[in-house]
Amino acid sequence: MQLPFQAPLSRRRLLALGALTAATFAFVAPDARAQEAPSEPSETTESATGDEKIIKSHGYSYFGELKYPADFDHLDFVNVDAPKGGDIAIQASGTFDSLNPFTVKGRAGALASTMYESLLGEAADDYNGSYCLLCESLEYDEGKTWVIFHMRKDAKFSDGTPLTAHDVVFSHNLFIEQGLPSYSAGVKKRVLGAEALDDYTVKFTFATDISRRSLIDQVGATTVFSKKWFEETGARLDEPRFETSPGSGPYMLDSYDVNRRITYKRNPDYWGKDLPLNKGRYNFDTIRVEYFADESAAFEAFKAGEYTFRIETSSRQWATQYDFPAIQAGHVVKAELPDGIPPNNVGFVFNLGREKFKDKRVREAIALAYNFEWTNESLQYGLFKHRESYFQDTPLQANGVPTGEDLAFLEGLGDLVPDALKSEPPVGIHVSSPERLNDRGNLRKAMKLLDDAGWAVGDDGIRRNAQGEVLSIDFPINSASASSLEPVLDNYALNLKAIGIRPDFEKVDPSQYTNRSRNREYDMVYDGYRAGLGTGTGLMQMYGSSEAAFSVFNPAGLASDLVDQIILASLETQSQEEQDASLRALDRALRYEMLMVPTWYKAGYWVAYYDMFEHPDIPPYDLGYLDFWWYNADKAAKLKAAGAMR
Repeated sequence: MQLPFQAPLSRRRLLALGALTAATFAFVAPDARAQEAPSEPSETTESATGDEKIIKSHGYSYFGELKYPADFDHLDFVNVDAPKGGDIAIQASGTFDSLNPFTVKGRAGALASTMYESLLGEAADDYNGSYCLLCESLEYDEGKTWVIFHMRKDAKFSDGTPLTAHDVVFSHNLFIEQGLPSYSAGVKKRVLGAEALDDYTVKFTFATDISRRSLIDQVGATTVFSKKWFEETGARLDEPRFETSPGSGPYMLDSYDVNRRITYKRNPDYWGKDLPLNKGRYNFDTIRVEYFADESAAFEAFKAGEYTFRIETSSRQWATQYDFPAIQAGHVVKAELPDGIPPNNVGFVFNLGREKFKDKRVREAIALAYNFEWTNESLQYGLFKHRESYFQDTPLQANGVPTGEDLAFLEGLGDLVPDALKSEPPVGIHVSSPERLNDRGNLRKAMKLLDDAGWAVGDDGIRRNAQGEVLSIDFPINSASASSLEPVLDNYALNLKAIGIRPDFEKVDPSQYTNRSRNREYDMVYDGYRAGLGTGTGLMQMYGSSEAAFSVFNPAGLASDLVDQIILASLETQSQEEQDASLRALDRALRYEMLMVPTWYKAGYWVAYYDMFEHPDIPPYDLGYLDFWWYNADKAAKLKAAGAMR
């Protein structure tokens, strides 16, 4: 099983779209600061009006530095001479019943958000900054109580109508009125208003009693829709539909066949094709998504050449099944490519709203039943590592007993912080025997924890509490998920049964799985939280108490005063060093709360593709296969002549 389908956008942008806000996080990459420091000034200017300092710029970064100056010609990593043309085909598993990416019902088709743009865009080698896309400049006061975007007058939708400040204001209000409740509730508290000062100037005003994080970048990266289309059609943002509003992006919908295929075509009249931010990008004429019932069918179709680019998630397939004829003939490239973003925080997530999981000892016991070492060696070919941190393998990962700024930050929170967080190393992952599934030492510890928590073993080997309730786990599985997940869960179930827990791993169809996930109808689920490299108000959407009851981005329903206070304090940090210390504290707190059983991760991408695609050096923060890769027509002709593709 995977986290939601990845669009041809950076992972930061994807996270934003998932939250119906394109700046869910104001990420700052600590490991990128030394490597990606701007070699020349960002050409941000300041002016004073009375006692008020006004900052004017071609982009925005919370810490003030942008890698690219105002007069940059193109992004460093792209091939500006990349040819335009050709087709790339990818796969999706399951079904879709909408092409509205923001519907709160049903399942949206893959890449449906790729047709739309926002005021600010991104560079995959500058995690700190966002750059003007629909706008040409922005200005804001030093206190960040407001921002004004000066828009490009040549921006237009795919139907040829101009894109104006009125569309921006309309879109902002549409998300508040018809977007996800967790988005609407958060934004209304922080963004007090949006106003079109004229046709091409829009102003946002912010609340003054909140953190300045995720304000300018949030409104600057919110998707912009056509006001005219929505008003003429009466369509709603939250409804499933196949009719699509015109977007301003480089691609537009070409055709679809429900549950079989979606095709997007490059807009030949795309208004922004010559912008410095866009040179060398959006090179394919068409992007095709082929749908399959499950991952097994999808892999067989790739082998047969029914689609041409694949990101592999199954260790079994990667290790044993990439020896098919197209590989042997050199028609398919198999590669491991770098990924500079920490792995997503995936695992077996507890529904903390369930009474049986209120006692942390029960959660600890369930975690001890998972044998990563045996699973990795016996089922996953030793290709994974065991994730323990929410900022895995980055400078934000907490290690050892806190000292210096880390300790000072925790002590600044007062008595709310347990002594263990200040005097002990962070909660780690347990180690199990790779030789046998049922590590007896860990299972004995688990059984004692359950005994102490009041779950006694009956004559039938099943644990019950004092009220006679059975300790069971309702665990739905998406039937379209990778087939390699099922044996992992089957073996996990054996250990759970061994300690007296009754697991119920139920395979359900994709639509039912989506509804159950949204409504949190499970005891546990294989899910996770998006990883990042900095602070932002989106942390509250994922981990905060105020939205824990309904946020779809908080599958555990975590509601912790400790975590809340750490996030709030993190939002108020005034230096990079303070921010980093706050996030290491957050890592300690999340591990202490034990909201999930951490599972496996890999540090890069496994990809396979028919040898007709080429790419530049991969930048740190985006694989970019639908963005800055390109099609080699000569290579494609040879593959077709050899019968390698259908």
